[in-house]
Amino acid sequence: MAVVIKYVVERDGVERMTFTSKKEADAYDKMLDIAESLETLLQKVDVPLSEQQVESLALEIAKRKEEFSSVLKGSVPVEKKPAKSSAKVTELNKQAG
Repeated sequence: MAVVIKYVVERDGVERMTFTSKKEADAYDKMLDIAESLETLLQKVDVPLSEQQVESLALEIAKRKEEFSSVLKGSVPVEKKPAKSSAKVTELNKQAG
């Protein structure tokens, strides 16, 4: 029998994610804290957003906090070119052939 240690990130009694590393669990928990703070801030902006839009936007900003922080400090963001998915390559091949 193996013993496995799991770290569970829970919010408002709901299990959000399970990790095998405390470091990863702490990082995810911190990201959720940031998202929660951003939600509070975004609810105050003078832009009509639904509750779901506010939640989604806050979570995405929290996930990419380094990029947003860099932009807010005046740096130009470096664009990463996404890898072509096989679906797109297949679609392009169909159009060419």
